[in-house]
Amino acid sequence: MICIALVFIMHLGFSLLEIGLTRSKNTINILFKNVMILMIGILTYTLIGFNLMYPGEDYAGGFFGLHTLGLSLPANGLTGDYFNNQYTFYTDFLFQAMFAATAATIVSGAVAERIKLSAFLIFSIIYVGLIYPITGMWKWGGGFLEELGFYDFAGSTLVHSVGGWAALISIILLGARIGKFKDGITGVIPGHSIPLATVGAFLLWFGWFGFNGGSVLSADPAVTSKVLVTTCLAASAGGMGTFLISWIRHGENDLSMVLNGILGGLVGITAGADVMGVTHAIIIGLIAGILIVFSVALLDRLKLDDPVGAISVHLSCGIWGTLAVGIFGTLAGWHQLLNQIYGIVIVGMFCALTSFIILFILKRTIGLRVSEKEEIEGLDAHEHGLAAYSNYAVNEV
Repeated sequence: MICIALVFIMHLGFSLLEIGLTRSKNTINILFKNVMILMIGILTYTLIGFNLMYPGEDYAGGFFGLHTLGLSLPANGLTGDYFNNQYTFYTDFLFQAMFAATAATIVSGAVAERIKLSAFLIFSIIYVGLIYPITGMWKWGGGFLEELGFYDFAGSTLVHSVGGWAALISIILLGARIGKFKDGITGVIPGHSIPLATVGAFLLWFGWFGFNGGSVLSADPAVTSKVLVTTCLAASAGGMGTFLISWIRHGENDLSMVLNGILGGLVGITAGADVMGVTHAIIIGLIAGILIVFSVALLDRLKLDDPVGAISVHLSCGIWGTLAVGIFGTLAGWHQLLNQIYGIVIVGMFCALTSFIILFILKRTIGLRVSEKEEIEGLDAHEHGLAAYSNYAVNEV
């Protein structure tokens, strides 16, 4: 129950990180999306998501299962032997519901400053309500990836990469922001508040104590404390790796990159936080942080615009963290590595395909992108009729 609150506060962290790394004229729009995502996640998970993700023993080893719509909650939230009496039905549901909205939150940052609010909300309802719980069922609900031996402790693939694949498809279909790539040169569009972004990153690190710690699914002090240690070590190493490579390549002490490096380390350790030792956790985080720098550079070279680095953090490091389970820790081995690769490929293909179908239909019907005028003047003014700051000027570029 404590971890539910910690994961909940991560949504505030995502919100502050995203608004800090983008321009002030889109602040309300980004905050509005993040508020809506949380509500959409909880409600869709109640109506269908939870039972899609955990359809019961009849669907064990399968690809899809749904035994009922809605929740069949016991009167007091308890069942006789629910997870060996370590927590209640209510606790399990709400903890998992907090995870559900995270996938769409990842997309929110990548598409910031140019996506139509209506298109984003429709996409979020479908993706969070259907796609996320189906992929989660494949492992956590006793589906075919669980039967295969694929391992993902808290969601490097099943949460972060699921959101990362959708983010990648989204920015391909949307195109870059005006002014990002001009005359073959990659422009820098600075965020309006690095202090807010820093607070957001700290809140996400704080919330990860619940994200990974709660995924132990008990208050076992031995396992929980180990998970928290490996999580913190990977985060620290991730930030350090990004700092060092950024300084070596560019001679810059780039705080925004370091913040993303910390998050990359957290994403990287999430798949195997319970099976790694101290040294392996540091190595995983360090490589994740280094990977961030090269991933950002690759996206720029491909003319793909991700304002907050969401794809580099959640997709690139999610893939790396999932692979790391087969390379380091107690599960390491060729057989496990092949299982990890198989899971990454299957989930990636499914999420990329479904994201493309949903977004392509939206693009052909209501449209994905706001007009040039709306983008230049800011989504706050056109989508919400408000300005986040009293000194806001519409000519901000």
